[in-house]
This record gives sequence, C-alpha cells and structure tokens, in this order.
Amino acid sequence: MPIEISIELSPSQAADENLLKKAIAQKLGIKVDKVGEFRVIRKSIDARKAKIKANIGVRVYNSDEALDSDIPIFNYQDIRNARPVVIVGAGPAGLFAALRLLELGLKPIIVERGKQVSDRKRDIAMLSRDHNLNPDSNYAFGEGGAGTFSDGKLYTRSKKKGDFKRVLHSLHNHGADENILYEAHPHIGTNKLPRVITKIRETIIEHGGEFYFNSRVESIQIKNESAIGVKLIDGQIINGVAVILASGHSAKDIYKSLIDQKIEIEAKPFAMGVRVEHPQELIDSIQYHGAIRDEFLPAAAYSLVHQVNGRGVYSFCMCPGGFIVPAATSEGEVVVNGMSPSMRNSRFANAGIVVEVRLEDLADYSKYGVLAGLEFQNDLELLAGKNGGLGVKAPAQRLVDFVDSKNSNSLPICSYHPGTTPSAMHEWLPEHISKRLQLGFAEFGKKMRGFLTNEALILGVESRTSSPIRIPRDPETLQHIRIKGLFPSGEGAGYAGGIVSSAVDGERCADGVANYLKG
Repeated sequence: MPIEISIELSPSQAADENLLKKAIAQKLGIKVDKVGEFRVIRKSIDARKAKIKANIGVRVYNSDEALDSDIPIFNYQDIRNARPVVIVGAGPAGLFAALRLLELGLKPIIVERGKQVSDRKRDIAMLSRDHNLNPDSNYAFGEGGAGTFSDGKLYTRSKKKGDFKRVLHSLHNHGADENILYEAHPHIGTNKLPRVITKIRETIIEHGGEFYFNSRVESIQIKNESAIGVKLIDGQIINGVAVILASGHSAKDIYKSLIDQKIEIEAKPFAMGVRVEHPQELIDSIQYHGAIRDEFLPAAAYSLVHQVNGRGVYSFCMCPGGFIVPAATSEGEVVVNGMSPSMRNSRFANAGIVVEVRLEDLADYSKYGVLAGLEFQNDLELLAGKNGGLGVKAPAQRLVDFVDSKNSNSLPICSYHPGTTPSAMHEWLPEHISKRLQLGFAEFGKKMRGFLTNEALILGVESRTSSPIRIPRDPETLQHIRIKGLFPSGEGAGYAGGIVSSAVDGERCADGVANYLKG
C-alpha cells in the first residue's frame, strides 16, 4: 500500500524536487536513494504567519506498486448507433454529462445556443473593443459555458455528491496542467481553458456524439408526461430518449419557456452585489505580511465573509492577478465578472462581494411569482447599464467613498476594458444590498488592514453569482418532480455553483438517465 505523508517546506524548497525528495526521506527515516516513486497529492500555501510555509501532501509508492494505480480510467465507447440523449447546454454540466454518457453506452446530442470556442472568441473581442453584444455568444453563452472565458477556477466545497477527482483528472486528460490535481485552489486559466473545452468536444464527436451550435431551444418536447427531445426556435425537432437540461443560470428564456409549458420551477435565495478591484501588489503586501512576492509565491488571494444584520456578505470568485470583464447577455444591461490567466500576472486583483438576497426582499416583485428574483436581477442590471452611461461601460466608485456615501470625482486605473463611469452607487443600489455592503466592507478593512482604501474601486453589478431559480427534481432519481426523463442539472437548475460542482452534477444526471432507461 502507498504511504501518505505531510511535509512543511518553504515555498522555494517546495519548488525543488531534490529538496522535496530529501524531505520525504527524512520524514520516512530512510536514505534518499531508498525513496521510490512518489506523487504530490496536495499543496497549499500557509501565509497566516510572517514565516510563510508550503504544506505538501505526498503519496509514496512501494517498488512493486504502479504510480497510476489510483488514477480514474475513462472507458469511452463508440456510441454512434446508441440511444440518443439530448443535452441542452454545452457548459460544464452538459459537457461532463456527455462524457459520462459515452462511458455508459449512450449517445449525447448537445444543443448549444452559442458558438464554438474559436468563433466565440471573436464575439468577446468585439464586446470588449467595440461594445457590440451578441446575445447568444458572449461571456455567458457559448461552448464551455460561463467559465470558459472567465477564469477556470476549479475549487469546490461540494465533495459529497460525486467524485470531483474524476472531473479534475478528465480536465487534465484533455490538456489542463497537472497541478490542478493537487493544488488547494486549482485553476486552469482563461487562456488555457478554451483549448481544454475544444478537446472535450473532439472526444465526444470522435466517439459518435453530436453538437448543434447556434441552436436556441424554444421548448421541451413532452409525450405522456415524459421528455423526449427539444424544439428549436427555427422549428427543428431533436428527439431522444431523455433530456438533460443544463442551460446555465443566465438562460432566462428557458425558465419562462418552462412556465409556459407548465413545468414546475421554484424561486430560491441568491446573491448580488459588486466587484471590487485592488492593485495586486497591495493584496500581496497584506496577505504576505509586507514581504515582497517572489517567483515561488502565487499572487495572493483572499476569502472574506461577515454577517451583517442577519445576512451573509462575502467574497465570491476571487481573481488574483486578473481582470474584470463584461458578462451581460442582453442590450442595456451591465453585468461584471472576473477572470485570471493561468499565470495570474495582471497587476490587479478582483473579487465579487455579494449579499444574500432572500425571497422576502422581493415583495415589490410578488406579481412575477417564481420569476420575482429573475426580474429583480434584470432590473438591477438595467439600472447598472443606465448608470454606466454607454454600452457596457460600468458604473464605478472608489471603495472608501462608497462606504462613506460620498461621490467619487475621479476613478483609478481599472482592468475593465470597456471603461468605467463615476457613479454614486450607494444611492441607486437597493438599500438592503448597499447598506450591508458598506458595513461588510468596513469589517473587511478591519480583517485585512489596508483593504479599505480609495486605491480600490467597486464596479456594478455582480449579479450572476447564482441562479434565482431552482428546477425541482427527485433527490434519488434526479428527474424532474413531474416530467419523467427530464433531468435538470448544474447551476441553471439550482444544483451547483462553479465548474467542478456543475461537472459533477452533470455526471450524476448522466447516471440518472442510465438508471431511468434501465427502469
């Protein structure tokens, strides 16, 4: 049996394989030349004290043990003539559902409203450069989903509902760096993830799966209370033996279509707020106790949370060495999100800072029923667009000015390429959000000395952190509570929050389809 050990080294020592091997030998009480094959299985930076440490978990193998004995094996079958399963959405839930179906001997047919990665890149470039928004091809819609061009962070707390390690190994098999298998906060990078997504598509097609791009779904095809396919807005029908609905949390038209078809959905709490940006050098100085970051330390990150008047105010999608990007999906909206390249070498650090929104906050939207949260979200995004002034320019305010309810006459340089407009965000953000944000930022300034500064600014709005809708499903079969063969999956269905948890949920739904077909 392999032995697992934990080792503490300095960050520079951890980067030297010979020093790491010596540390393993010392830990095991053997000579260095007796150390056999080993693999790093965990790595994290501990910067809680001035002496920064790298905590490393190592699995050491005996001479007769294979190094890859514990690596998942993916047996993809040729499924050209197998029973077809329609998947709505080519985000992580949809793509990993498709990969799992290949293993289960079923044929995935993926229907995606947006474009392939290569074509999507051009639309995103036009959005940042010319402010021209394609409502079906942008940072939210297209091959790979919202994560493709907005970071590729792979950290998840959801480790009880599926094998998240399978997802990491599959991403590695399709071109992601090996370090995603052991880093405490694994990250592919927005510059590398598109190539990984492309290879996943190639795997699916190579084994007989199909893709329909530029194909927006109008409705679910239902016969005898069972989902048997989808109808596209051009009238085309795509049939299958089941439907996995993995459309993502920005596909507002899907929710409205489900209501029109009397397919039950329900409102749920969600979160909204702003995105804050600091100089990365400032965050490094705070987190690394004033030490200058060298090549052995990653760009510093943070995770912040505080309870304000009974609600959580917390950081979300923290992007060290990253950029803020426009994530709107309709004209007139301004939505901001964050991303980082693999090297995390931008001079800026940004994070969403959001406030929990509960159903009781939406009394003024009660006429919209289960879509109240969706309408509230949409109104705030349009309000941000109005206060941004032009196209996808974002309304912005210096951080201390926001906390003190003061206007900002000027703004610092920002990574948001379309540009910013000075705006009194404390005046137009809903009070139940703005007041909690102000108090939350004040507390964060106490937890991280230097965080509360007018060198930082906030941009609005960060509104797509989670879906305001859940599509109810049976917890055992994963099917919709009434429609057989309909498997709501991923973030848009309200069952995930990020790339890995969405991918895991997609795999689970593929297993659910297989069990449904057996039954």
